Amino acid sequence: MNASTPRPADTHLLAHPLADAFGAIPCAQLPALLAAMPKAELHMHIEGSLEPEMIFALAQRNGVTLPYASVEALRAAYAFTDLQSFLDIYYAGASVLLTEQDFYDMAWAYLQRAAADHVVRAELFFDPQTHTARGVPMQTVILGLSRACRDAQAQLGVSAALILCFLRHLSEDEALQTLQDALPWRHHFIGVGLDSSEVGHPPEKFQRVFARARELGLHGVAHAGEEAPPEYIRQALDLLKVQRVDHGVQAVRDEGLMQRLARERMPLTVCPLSNQKLQVFPDLREHPLKALLDAGLCATVNSDDPAYFGGYVNDNLRAVFAASDMHARHAWQLAANSIDASFAPPADKAAWRAQLDECFANAAADSAA
Repeated sequence: MNASTPRPADTHLLAHPLADAFGAIPCAQLPALLAAMPKAELHMHIEGSLEPEMIFALAQRNGVTLPYASVEALRAAYAFTDLQSFLDIYYAGASVLLTEQDFYDMAWAYLQRAAADHVVRAELFFDPQTHTARGVPMQTVILGLSRACRDAQAQLGVSAALILCFLRHLSEDEALQTLQDALPWRHHFIGVGLDSSEVGHPPEKFQRVFARARELGLHGVAHAGEEAPPEYIRQALDLLKVQRVDHGVQAVRDEGLMQRLARERMPLTVCPLSNQKLQVFPDLREHPLKALLDAGLCATVNSDDPAYFGGYVNDNLRAVFAASDMHARHAWQLAANSIDASFAPPADKAAWRAQLDECFANAAADSAA
């Protein structure tokens, strides 16, 4: 267990003094409660928040020619069959990002949406290699995103932070160089992550760069067990020593791993609409989120790449609850897990947990009236 991971007693639903009252909240109140409850979003690729309208606006501003005739044609192209088919169009969309203001505008648009969804903490993934490979300076990327995060706190009341991700289809030497290149702006990001094409690029490929990040005091997270087998989750834990597993849904195929994740309260940043869109779980009625929670795992709900996968965090919550028999206790657990699994300061977490409890207590009182 690591310092940022909550102890089981901190988040186990049945230990909450209002658990019975939460259980009495009727299902009809769930959509409004899911929207209103304070929550953290811990798995969101900022480049994946580029809506088609913004892609075309930035393309026009920067003189970039797109292979699509209109916003509608671009949106129609969002018919993915797997992770790679999504990544191909994802990187094409990112080609319109050239200036610091572009990165600011992209992040600011997402953070405004997050505030409307009652996200109190957002930890944003960004992929510098996607941009530096096109000649965009590291400084341009980081400073634009960081300025939006500062403004979100000041103007929206949203605590926001950045996590620098390495593209796993590239080499570890390139990841090490990317980390080195980012060090002059080290104070603008709080951790490192691992994303892009998962199958064939196991976590063990990136042991040195994650060890270097730990030496620098950076948090570590990694995508594992989305399309790839449970062994990738084990490697992320044992070799990369991550503090959170991004996705992690393939853990349901390995009972021993499930027990370990529950015992260690290792957070999983689950993305239901992404899993559906990429055909990991084509039918949300078969999604394992409820099973993860009921087994005691520290699962959370996030939007991944919301512009491409059909929804932001509240959309994900509404969809997965509508497709399952989860109830208000699960909703409270997911929000509490998200807050506890964030890398925010303990005092902030305590304040958000108090807000969460108040939100549910009010809902329970309303239902009893």
